Amino acid sequence: MTTDVWAEGDAYEAYVGRWSRRVAAAFVPWLDVPAGARWVDVGCGTGALTEAVLALAAPASVLGIDPSDGFLETARAQVPGATFEVGSAAALPVAAGAADAVVSGLAINFVPDATAAVAEFVRVAAPGAVVAAYVWDYADGMQLMRYFWAAVADVDPAGAGLDEGARFPLCRPEPLTRLWLAAGLSDVAVRSIDIPTLFATFDDYWRPFLGGQGAAPGYLATLPPSQQEAIRDAVRARLPVAADGSIALTARAWAVRGVWLSG
Repeated sequence: MTTDVWAEGDAYEAYVGRWSRRVAAAFVPWLDVPAGARWVDVGCGTGALTEAVLALAAPASVLGIDPSDGFLETARAQVPGATFEVGSAAALPVAAGAADAVVSGLAINFVPDATAAVAEFVRVAAPGAVVAAYVWDYADGMQLMRYFWAAVADVDPAGAGLDEGARFPLCRPEPLTRLWLAAGLSDVAVRSIDIPTLFATFDDYWRPFLGGQGAAPGYLATLPPSQQEAIRDAVRARLPVAADGSIALTARAWAVRGVWLSG
């Protein structure tokens, strides 16, 4: 049983939304989508990727789709210029062939049937459209989560089964490539995007884990205060804390891109 919670936009922003924005800033130019394109952002969340598209790609339109009303409330407030609708990756509220770019940030691994979702991406893609996504490298490269789950494995071994590194084998280059090729996409490519995640203090690192949004914070919220404190102390003991109290980590995302050539 998982404890993923996706409802409160501000808490999600503090946890990983702010880092997703940095990944999106590298992801959008890599797609090389011409100006004036019609974009669909699937699983748009609080609008990190949508905002990058508006800032960097000169789109004709951007439609963000997400199942969470709470996330969309934050997105609408933060990202003027885009349209946002409640919807599912398995049944997009978009006409067939209506998009020149279909993208998804940090969402495809949470969809119950990723194969069906990418087939839906392809359904709404126009001939020549780019279909692309990025996900965290949960198993190795997402250091802020790796330190947390390493502590959980010591304090509460039963909780370690919720670690996204084990739960999401899709979030690696080879499975992403296979998923895109199986959907009939051409010119499939995968790349890593690495960003710094600097925390001013341990509290700056730890506070977002108390917000209840996502796998780790959702799990933590189910524990009694004594276990929360034990995990906090175990994490603190592992983190590379500089003399000034800051904590310099990195986060890696895997990005995949393909082109839909059939009409």
